[in-house]
Amino acid sequence: MTGFRKNVPLRQEGKQKRFQEQELEKKLFECGEYRKMPVEEEEITQALSRAKTAFYTNAKKHNVSYFEFLFGQMAYIRKRWWLCQGLVLLILWKILCSVQNNVYVFRGMGVLAVVFVILLIPELWKNRSHESMEIEGTAYFSLRQIYAARMLLFAMADILMLSLFFGIVSVSVQITIKEVLVQFFLPFNVTCCICFRLLYSRWVNSEYLAMALSLLWSVVWGWVVFNEMLYESLAMPVWAGLFMMSIVYLLFVIRQVFKKCENYWEVNPIWN
Repeated sequence: MTGFRKNVPLRQEGKQKRFQEQELEKKLFECGEYRKMPVEEEEITQALSRAKTAFYTNAKKHNVSYFEFLFGQMAYIRKRWWLCQGLVLLILWKILCSVQNNVYVFRGMGVLAVVFVILLIPELWKNRSHESMEIEGTAYFSLRQIYAARMLLFAMADILMLSLFFGIVSVSVQITIKEVLVQFFLPFNVTCCICFRLLYSRWVNSEYLAMALSLLWSVVWGWVVFNEMLYESLAMPVWAGLFMMSIVYLLFVIRQVFKKCENYWEVNPIWN
């Protein structure tokens, strides 16, 4: 009798489980029959509209501030590239201190300026090289906001490092503002233009091409500054004009990155 009583709950539990399985099979069958019915395009559009509304309504309940979003994006950036950039500036400072008043050393700053920018390419291309553009496009924040946040973080870090570097160099090494602008920031700006121009290209999806063109530009720059006849033939107004043109074009390509960043996709974004 005791064993029979113990088996009664087990039998009831088995019957309940079979009943649930039958109900599930019935619902799946009904769902399958329903899916065979033709669906109007208008119904799909309405369903997507309701889904968008529900998504944004729920997202606004847990909305974050811009600084929280900026801090969150910082967690995705690998800090080793900033350390490498700092190491490049340290090497450049050591060279400038060991060989002071050497015009050829000052002219060679542009080569390391190119390397300084190249170290940012792996992070800038991370979205495309890992083919995560469509996945990020389904998030609440748009790709424009993601790129803006990451580029702002890069700019803040680089401005801080370069400010400290040139503050120390101005004290320890005799160097003029002209030499800083022409020998460092002009090749720096042109390298940034190359990288950002390729970044928003729909047809170029390789970070290695951006690195190769940047290195090619460093070779061209080295040929210009170490060619004494050519370098001396360029007056200060010419250098100033080239520097201003590089700034204007850099601002243009950065704007194009924000404008065309979603053109990389083969399909239209869902939420943004």
